[in-house]
Amino acid sequence: MSCIPELTKKLRARGYRITPQRLVILQALHEGGHLSPLQIYDRVHETGISEPTVYRTLDFLYSNGIVSIATRGNGHMTYELSGDSHHHIICRSCGDQLEIASQLLEPAISLIERETGYQLIASHLTFLGLCPKCNSISK
Repeated sequence: MSCIPELTKKLRARGYRITPQRLVILQALHEGGHLSPLQIYDRVHETGISEPTVYRTLDFLYSNGIVSIATRGNGHMTYELSGDSHHHIICRSCGDQLEIASQLLEPAISLIERETGYQLIASHLTFLGLCPKCNSISK
């Protein structure tokens, strides 16, 4: 089921219009998250959206908490629809990526909240390492 109606409702409640460009970019992210701005542009340019519009729209959606930004192991940013906290480990050599179950990090997150006084409402951590395949090659 699509989360787009809920996200557009959130933007409308804040007084923002749901432009065709915003809707198309949200749909592209819904169909496959963790996309770079260029990957999003590749998916939506046939609709007439320019590359600068993709960047502006992503900035707007990020500033409104609709999308999250993650940094890939190569330093490039990717975007995805915001949602539950989740985390990844990315192979620095081949780029393979694995999602880490949030339960594994709950003790650390609880400790961070106790020590800082902050209450985390979302988190997206990216760990870098070597996957088993690349690790065995490097030995």
